[in-house]
Amino acid sequence: MKDISHPMLSVEEARERVLSFFHVLEPERVPLLEALGRVLADDVLADVDIPPHANTAMDGYAVRADDTRGASAGNPRRLQVIADLAAGYVSETEVVPGTAIRIMTGAPIPKGADAVVRFEDTTQQGDQVLIQVEVPVGENVRLAGEDLRRGTLAVGRGKRLRPQEIGMLATVGCKDVPVSRRPRVAILATGDEVLDIDAPLTPGKIRNSNSFSNAAQVLQCGGIPVMLGIARDQEADLSRKIRAGLQQNVDLFLTSGGVSVGDFDVVKQVLAAEGDITFWRVRMKPGKPFAFGQIGGVPFLGMPGNPVSTMISFELFGRPALLKMQGAPGFERPLLSAALVDGITDKDDRRHYVRVRVEPDGKGGHLAHLTGEQGSGILSSMVQANGVAIVAEDVRSVPAGTPVPVMMLDWE
Repeated sequence: MKDISHPMLSVEEARERVLSFFHVLEPERVPLLEALGRVLADDVLADVDIPPHANTAMDGYAVRADDTRGASAGNPRRLQVIADLAAGYVSETEVVPGTAIRIMTGAPIPKGADAVVRFEDTTQQGDQVLIQVEVPVGENVRLAGEDLRRGTLAVGRGKRLRPQEIGMLATVGCKDVPVSRRPRVAILATGDEVLDIDAPLTPGKIRNSNSFSNAAQVLQCGGIPVMLGIARDQEADLSRKIRAGLQQNVDLFLTSGGVSVGDFDVVKQVLAAEGDITFWRVRMKPGKPFAFGQIGGVPFLGMPGNPVSTMISFELFGRPALLKMQGAPGFERPLLSAALVDGITDKDDRRHYVRVRVEPDGKGGHLAHLTGEQGSGILSSMVQANGVAIVAEDVRSVPAGTPVPVMMLDWE
């Protein structure tokens, strides 16, 4: 069993080593709406000009701009209305000098017309219309291809698909979408003290929150959690659950617990016997103990057992791995600078990830409030947080009011 305990790895060194084990998964095609939130696996090009024809942006009258010269409310131009045109139809009637066609938004511009006067600037009198404004050529006209030209890029490879990309893919007729396959992630909690969440809570026991926190994180970044339950601190049980997970065609194996210095040796022994696992210490708080390697050819992340530690560890190592497998162009969370309202003292030489609630300061900046006690077992510190303030390794204290970088987890 390998053990690289000293010196501690930086977060960047650990992440680089982790990510080196992962590659983009093979693509698959899914129905358009099922592609929401997925990562596009290939470029999609426009199959036609978008829009495919010049059309009106307003309800009004299709006219020749020359016929409106000098028009005003006090000196309107009178034109003969020769046809009505609704969206979805094409007029065979040509607009000639002195005429107009009544037209609805989205309808193709009739032959001979080069502008549209909106209804609000006209008065209809029987089969004639009074034009009360002068309009230039192209007024209220959307040109063919002004959104996209045929053969140009509609949505690029590596884009996580939002509703607007789904709409664009529909516009170019992409019924089935090429997306990267969703990673399947085995999730296993370890420890004699851990109970199923619906089991009676007895002295010395805790509920299995880690598996559900990690499963939710996996879902949030596009993966499929494969829940394996809880492995006891026994070789036979842990080995059995690991092997059962490997039989489910997983792309990543996650465990929580059993990787710190004081944990039962049986956990480390089984992990090392079942695969090629290295136990690390990462220069971060929370989440210093960490295990990484392969089990049955599947990349393995062994995270600490404390609930905040396992969530932060996933955020820094598991999330980037899942995004890389899906071909996403990057994995960094948004960063902003916020003034720390509560000072931090007596910090050690690790990088601290401090749970904060960020809010606008009313002056164009932001404030970051600590979310209470910051212990690695205080899950409520994550519940109250919308970001994680990052305090560098060489900083020993942070006075109140100091700007700090904040990795935003969400923003409401």
